Amino acid sequence: MRTSDFDYDLPDELIAQAPAEPRDSCRLLVLHRDSGAIEHRRFFELGDYLEPGDLLVANRTRVLPARLVGHKPTGGVAQTLLLRRREDLDAMGGVWECLVHPGKRLRVGARIEYRAGGLLAPQNADVVLVAEVLDFVEGSRGGRLVRFEPQAGLTLDAAIHAVGNVPLPPYITSYEGDPEKYQTVYAMREEHSAAAPTAGLHFTPELLASLREAGIGWAEVELEVGIDTFRLVEEDDPTQHVIHTERYHVSQQVVDAVRATKEAGHRVIAVGTTSVRSLESAWDEGAGAMVARENATTNLFLMPGSDFHVVDAMVTNFHVPRSTLMMLVSAFATREQIMDAYAEAIANRYRMLSFGDAMLIV
Repeated sequence: MRTSDFDYDLPDELIAQAPAEPRDSCRLLVLHRDSGAIEHRRFFELGDYLEPGDLLVANRTRVLPARLVGHKPTGGVAQTLLLRRREDLDAMGGVWECLVHPGKRLRVGARIEYRAGGLLAPQNADVVLVAEVLDFVEGSRGGRLVRFEPQAGLTLDAAIHAVGNVPLPPYITSYEGDPEKYQTVYAMREEHSAAAPTAGLHFTPELLASLREAGIGWAEVELEVGIDTFRLVEEDDPTQHVIHTERYHVSQQVVDAVRATKEAGHRVIAVGTTSVRSLESAWDEGAGAMVARENATTNLFLMPGSDFHVVDAMVTNFHVPRSTLMMLVSAFATREQIMDAYAEAIANRYRMLSFGDAMLIV
């Protein structure tokens, strides 16, 4: 198995730059693992493939306005992407692991000032947040430990919201619409992620209500999505790739719902790869069952040859070539089935990646 096995030609014009309107009007490619058959549907028809008693499990995480643009005292522009709070270093939550740009010029001791509105802020606007680079993050290109101090009488969270923007993926270059479209309709209030669980972006309140009325169960986990979700596998041998750890939560209520679903002979359908990783990370080999995981961390890397103990079907988006997510879906189906499905999607001009169309693997 080589990383190149999960590569494909992605035409730039198929990378969706805005979400479908309404959300559930996007296309849905249905892949049947038992036969390899493919169907072309719309996302609002998802219920046609579910049965009463099945359980959908989604990631309820909300995206933080984690992209901050400020200035160094010399006047140069500096960008910061918040990745993870480090309460172990500062109980008040002021220290974060970040990606910074330009990395070579932001060394230990460098300071950045942020004004409300970022680059659009007038020159005489008050500084509402100040950052200082404390250290390098080992093994992370552009990674820094940064301490943030709010100004102008604001709390830290208020200052971050005053200067921050939702960090859209780097391949979305022209979206100027409502940033709430990059949040799921069921996202929790607290903001913890650097990227959205994009398979869930297709659900609407109306679709959720119709699925519940049809007897489909609903449960929610939380996995705090890191920027590593956008990182390509650079090693020729994917087994040498290391996934950064992400915090996740699987409650006892979810464990009980999964157990009851399985015992009744029904299926667990994960909404997105982050839900897959949460559910499978909660599997305890010793116990032979799921166990609750609160405030746990995972670096689970699912690739062909991996076992799935919990998930029976999956809703997902179309993923970046040579990514860990391509390997995950290829582990759930087969590499050949996934590559055939992607070729079919591209031939039929599906919209790809985060704001694109969806796929159901059953």
